[in-house]
Amino acid sequence: MKPIVQISLDLTNIDEALEMAEIAIEAGVDWIEAGTPLLLAEGLHAVRKLREKFPDKPIVADLKTMDGGYLEVEMMAKAGATHVVVMGVAHAATIRSVVRAARDYGVEVMGDIMASSDKISCARMLEENGVDYIIVHTGFDERGEDPERSPFDCLEDVVSAVSIPVQAVGGLSIEQAAQMPKHGAPLVVIGAPLVIDNQEFRPSTGSEQLKETLSRFVKRVKGS
Repeated sequence: MKPIVQISLDLTNIDEALEMAEIAIEAGVDWIEAGTPLLLAEGLHAVRKLREKFPDKPIVADLKTMDGGYLEVEMMAKAGATHVVVMGVAHAATIRSVVRAARDYGVEVMGDIMASSDKISCARMLEENGVDYIIVHTGFDERGEDPERSPFDCLEDVVSAVSIPVQAVGGLSIEQAAQMPKHGAPLVVIGAPLVIDNQEFRPSTGSEQLKETLSRFVKRVKGS
């Protein structure tokens, strides 16, 4: 598939998220992600507001679902999400419930293999259960304790193990993220390096600088 650029709105304020999303869309970003911090702070309200503001853009709800899969997908789909995230370490029944709800409501499922002890097997299991994308994710806290960890630890093996598109996130610099299509991960996420400032989930750069950075990033990814 052709490279897609996704902005991760890892913020805790909907007004800041909407502002950042607008800048990102102007810069050429394709998908908008309502990050987990935003969903925790604003809930379904965040997805509804993003949908109202951007009626034609794909919206990823980073639920990190672990249980109650059908209901969570139903709620997010009705609010305007087009993609939802289920954790690969969830029970297989939850994963199947998420996929069933996604089919019923016309959304797609991203399976996150973060915290799996066998990421290759986890990715294959997610694909077998019907998810549409695999997320190779190195967690924020995990990287806090071991800064050397990154998606590169298993990315190549995961890409080889599945036939569905792969996304890599967590611990990547902007430079590394821009190179992801060359590593077999065409769903490219940008957000955390621009958003997380001194361990706080708030904007870390001005709007003009942000737009310029995102525009350059999108051009690099699409040119790769």
